[in-house]
Amino acid sequence: MITTTLGELGPWNWILLGMVLLAAEIVLPGVFLLWIGIAALLVGALSLQIWEMAAWTWQLQTILFLVLALASAYLGSRWVRVHDTASDEPLLNQPATQLIGRTAVLGEPIRENRGRIRLGDTIWLVQGADADAGTRVKVVGTRGSELLVEPTERA
Repeated sequence: MITTTLGELGPWNWILLGMVLLAAEIVLPGVFLLWIGIAALLVGALSLQIWEMAAWTWQLQTILFLVLALASAYLGSRWVRVHDTASDEPLLNQPATQLIGRTAVLGEPIRENRGRIRLGDTIWLVQGADADAGTRVKVVGTRGSELLVEPTERA
């Protein structure tokens, strides 16, 4: 049944494949299926024009599709690389890194180089020199999701 349907569709097979690949790109974004979908649409458009030619076999169509898919993926990756813009929020997904330079007052002491501080509405694990509660500390770095702190002065 599927073979019969595909045979009856003729050049529309490529257009249908291209549309499915473009829809998959929307569902699974990665900017890869886009280029393969474009290649399938190009083969479909060409097939609509020259379907009656005896030399236009499925083997030739498949080879053209593979060549166009590779070429469009290569050209597309170059285009994306050239037109890639820097983010205006480069630390958006790095909340700990955003806190470097901020100061806070220790609500509980740092003992054995481990403690906790509250910054905003979040309690953060910190690493640093032992310090008593009430000591003002400055965030100087991160190690994973923990903040590295140094004492600045007594609050």
